[in-house]
Amino acid sequence: MRIPLLVLLGIALLATACSTGRRQPPPWMRSAEKPRDENFRGGNSAMLLKFDANKDGIVAREELIAGLRAEFAAHDVKRNGCLDGDQVAEINQGRVDADQSTATPLMDWNQDGCINYTEFSAAPYSLFDQMDRNRDGKLTQQEMGQKPPPKPGEATGEPDANAPPPPGQQAPQ
Repeated sequence: MRIPLLVLLGIALLATACSTGRRQPPPWMRSAEKPRDENFRGGNSAMLLKFDANKDGIVAREELIAGLRAEFAAHDVKRNGCLDGDQVAEINQGRVDADQSTATPLMDWNQDGCINYTEFSAAPYSLFDQMDRNRDGKLTQQEMGQKPPPKPGEATGEPDANAPPPPGQQAPQ
């Protein structure tokens, strides 16, 4: 009698454990806000899209190089090819203010007290190389994880304001 009772108790516990799905926290522990998407400012692709000089949605390596050189030259006010600690602190604060959690700070990797162009451009070049899956020197919207804009005449899922109303309905006045 004792063994069947233990077996039934074990089966009941197993059935209970298997039947409960993911439990919700009690109401007082639930967040009032939905979790924030860490890519709400565009994520990695936003860092590279700002170098899309011709605004065609494709970032070519040439555009990236030209944009990074221009950005470095704009920050290099002393025109010595070196950004000092104060300049770097100002750039990093600007990046944090603009990008918050997705900001990529400048680092003096060789610790010589100077951030040169190689250190300045390391993160964007590395990111470009990682995202350029087909190695053609161009980042398409698909490679950047973005949806391309709909082609003219392609369905977007939104009602067309110029389309005639469905049969049996009047056009809005």
